[in-house]
Amino acid sequence: MGIRKKTNKNPPVLSHEFVIQNHADIVSCVAMVFLLGLMFEVTSKFAVFFITVQYNVTISTNEAPEETAVNHFHHGIKDLATIFFYMLVAIIMHAIIQEYVLDKINRKKHFSKTKHSKFNESGQLSAFYLFSFGWGTSILLSENFLSNPVSLWEGYPHTLMPFQMKFYYICQLGYWLHALPELYFQKTKKEDIPRQLVYISLYLVHIAGAYILNLNRLGLVLLVCHYFVELLFHISRLIYFSNENRQLGFTIWAVLFVLGRLLTLSLSVLTVGFGLSTAENQGFDWAAGNFNVLFVRVTVLAAICLTQAFMMWKFINFQLRRWREHGQAQTLKKKQAPSKSKSKKDKANGVNGVNSHQADSPRARKEKSS
Repeated sequence: MGIRKKTNKNPPVLSHEFVIQNHADIVSCVAMVFLLGLMFEVTSKFAVFFITVQYNVTISTNEAPEETAVNHFHHGIKDLATIFFYMLVAIIMHAIIQEYVLDKINRKKHFSKTKHSKFNESGQLSAFYLFSFGWGTSILLSENFLSNPVSLWEGYPHTLMPFQMKFYYICQLGYWLHALPELYFQKTKKEDIPRQLVYISLYLVHIAGAYILNLNRLGLVLLVCHYFVELLFHISRLIYFSNENRQLGFTIWAVLFVLGRLLTLSLSVLTVGFGLSTAENQGFDWAAGNFNVLFVRVTVLAAICLTQAFMMWKFINFQLRRWREHGQAQTLKKKQAPSKSKSKKDKANGVNGVNSHQADSPRARKEKSS
């Protein structure tokens, strides 16, 4: 992210600078239009598509003494409108965190331009990862996915989701879609745009793939695992910016990163490669949401494996660069230490030379003879 400098000058209306400075207010007004639409009968049917979760299915259960109705949801084309609305909410929340938290810390710390940009990125992502990890973990515990791993593939296709799970996916897609206009709003440097586009696209493809292919249970487990590791990295980077001697968090993150990749591959192969391949419900049925065919399974596993390999390659390059920079810094310190001691000796010899020269001067010899 680039640095946004606040000026007292008012830019021309609808100019690039005007939109960038006031984008949160503009987006808030757009979101308010949808909320106001709920107040009128004519527009409420249209506004509800954007604000509430669609495709509600009520299922009656007889487990309790009395018959109870449980609401579940499935996905459909109307979810695009809901994702768009919560993308607007993500833009507003991004601006609130930036202005009321990160900008205030930046003013106190007086970071350089490079650190300023990385601090903003880590601050925003730390807040999102912390929220998503906590929310995702609560869903996993309430649905007993961790205590019963067989449920990741048993009963596929998982077309029906509880409200919390569907809303979780809607918010995830909305957040990562909001990251695209934020590249413009935050004046991201041109050299940083390709890197950010790559990881935003990877998030969108994998989350949308798990959502559409009804692999939502597996996707939720992998997201929670991944978000925990990424949360640790960005918190470690924030701590490092406050004190560069505190690098223990990066070491812990490096170990958990490798374990996270192994866990992701293991769960993916177990669920898609073994669980779905031996399931009774085989075949392709778009209407029923069943995509349990060999081509889809191979494509899903290939996408996950390639992504994990790409992340490991980036991780190894990152670690090699850190070790190289650390080695260069240590070498530089060793070179500076002898030079400093040598300069001290030269100064001492210079003082002794001056003193001896003064002692051998004619005036000094005259004083001695007298």
